[in-house]
Amino acid sequence: MADILDTDIKFLKGIGPKRAELLEKNLGIRTYRDMLYHFPTSYVDRSTVWRIADFAGSDMPSVQVKGRFVSLTVQGEGARARLVGLFSDGSGVMEVVWFKRIRAMREHYLTSTDYVVFGKPTQFNGRWSMVHPEVDPPGATAAQIESRGVYPLTEQLRNRGFSSRTFSVAAQDILSAMRSVDETLPPSIIASLGLMGLGEALRVIHNPPTPAQLERARLRMKFEELFYLQLDIQSRSRHRHAATQGFYFPRIGQYFNTFYSEFLPFPLTGAQKRVIREIRADMATGRQMNRLLQGDVGSGKTLVALLTMLIALDNGTQACLMAPTEILATQHYETISQLVAPLGINVKLLTGSTRKKARDVIHTQLQDGSLHILIGTHAVIEDKVKFKNLGFIVIDEQHRFGVAQRARLWGKNSILPHVLVMTATPIPRTLAMTVYGDLDVSVIDELPPGRKPVQTLLRYDEDRFATYQGIGRQLRLGRQVYIVYPLIDENEKLDLRSLEEGYDTIRETFRDYRVAYVHGRMKPEEKDYQMGLFASGETHILVSTTVIEVGVNVPNATTMVIENAERFGLSQLHQLRGRVGRGGEQSYCVLMTKRNIARDTRKRLELMTRTTDGFVIAEADMQMRGPGDIEGTQQSGLPFSLNIANLATDGQIVQMARDKAVEVLDADPLLATSEGVLMRRQLSRLISRTRDWSRIS
Repeated sequence: MADILDTDIKFLKGIGPKRAELLEKNLGIRTYRDMLYHFPTSYVDRSTVWRIADFAGSDMPSVQVKGRFVSLTVQGEGARARLVGLFSDGSGVMEVVWFKRIRAMREHYLTSTDYVVFGKPTQFNGRWSMVHPEVDPPGATAAQIESRGVYPLTEQLRNRGFSSRTFSVAAQDILSAMRSVDETLPPSIIASLGLMGLGEALRVIHNPPTPAQLERARLRMKFEELFYLQLDIQSRSRHRHAATQGFYFPRIGQYFNTFYSEFLPFPLTGAQKRVIREIRADMATGRQMNRLLQGDVGSGKTLVALLTMLIALDNGTQACLMAPTEILATQHYETISQLVAPLGINVKLLTGSTRKKARDVIHTQLQDGSLHILIGTHAVIEDKVKFKNLGFIVIDEQHRFGVAQRARLWGKNSILPHVLVMTATPIPRTLAMTVYGDLDVSVIDELPPGRKPVQTLLRYDEDRFATYQGIGRQLRLGRQVYIVYPLIDENEKLDLRSLEEGYDTIRETFRDYRVAYVHGRMKPEEKDYQMGLFASGETHILVSTTVIEVGVNVPNATTMVIENAERFGLSQLHQLRGRVGRGGEQSYCVLMTKRNIARDTRKRLELMTRTTDGFVIAEADMQMRGPGDIEGTQQSGLPFSLNIANLATDGQIVQMARDKAVEVLDADPLLATSEGVLMRRQLSRLISRTRDWSRIS
């Protein structure tokens, strides 16, 4: 029997073929099910009817008024045309204005007929007005439209006459046409967690009778989305662990032991030791390791990567480290080759600027096995680069590489190499359980001894002279300074400081010191040259945009000044701040901003001054901005879109869903029971339905 929810939306009353086409184009809504799962994002209490005579103040809330149109007239012509209605409730008169669909509105609304209008009143030319309000049909009462949902809409849909009421009515019509709703969660899960049934949850979420029932309905629908997300992630992860053959590395041999006992540059922290144990355990299973290593700037990820690469060498294979920029790759090469030089390990660097003669040597030594560790940029994934026996891969700042690029690297051996991907931006726990849920995660949550936390200061434009004095003191001590700007050029529309203007000011202010500059529009070789001058100490101040966010290691740089800091997110500010504090000297990060900034912005900047803990910052950033902007983890990184759950705020439900998914798969790994078949069917349906939420405003 066909499911009514699979019915084409064009057959729903009030929709039709043309409106259905718009819904599919804008929101991906094709069926009754899609419409029913297009949930309100908020709700407005429509239980109170206002009197126009009681309107007051410059910031009125959205209100509803019951009355009649005294007149409806079209004013202006062409693009400037508008429909203006005079609306009276007996206590006063206000204007109601439409700039879109003027003819249709003029024909639709009648004078001397009761309506309920809902919108935000504003004062214009001494008269109250509402622009594009919702208008309920003749005879509507406040009780009938109480607590209506506010649905996500695109601008095109608004312009074509769609409103929240359109979706509310459509949902009610679908629910009225259905005798029952087939459950999508097994009865055992519903009972064990005390969840609301699906049919009741859908009715309540589109027309909530009480706030308490609405919360229960939202919990049910959020849990369902997150449960199936976790079920997909956990089942894929288990399949990968079971099916993906990898190298078996049982030995801890001469390279590792000699380096660890004689050449370790400083004692490992407890966190580094724990992570190495986790990686060693993975490499001894005979299955491919696929592990995410996250740790703050300066936490010692590179040393962990080197020690685990030495295990690969001890087991007769080669290792490769890929970094996103030539500067970062070069820094890794210089650090690692210097550390392992006493062991006779052959390390080479391969980047876009490596000369042909050196490339030929690298290609030959890789294939005969005499090259032990290759470090490079995207150049290492070129088809010409062939290894004799690649057993271990490290990918630094892994979010800078596409999935296809990473796959090309570990496809360079018949046996899949172990993979360690690293990031210096701590990932919020809920994202680690979802977007990166099919990776095993290791965390370095300690800094090596001797590292002093960076002091972060919030300063305003009027403090600039004192800030420059502080820069001067650091320069006289022989230290170096970063100054970061949000823009390259001046922009009349944006009241922001630019690199172009700042470079001239800094050169004029600090005449005794050399100033370099770097930005994203420079050619790569020019950019690398300027950054190289700063890294070598030939220049004292580097004026830059955010291109230095990743991959610049200058231990002598002790000061970072970020202009218009209010323009940056917390995670980006934290990454920028990580460019200083890499040596043993006390370092400073100065956040420059205007004194008159929004309260939430000030709260964000003040958090930066209170903590250097990247995990605290990452969680706060996700709470403030949502998951879509963290590390580029858009919803496209998930197997299906989330209609109601929010990774930024629903961490407890994510954990509950993960625990339940693990419990289900432990009991029924193949989802072969009757409940398992139900879950497989629902998961397949969810994955086949995708929506592009980026267009919704």
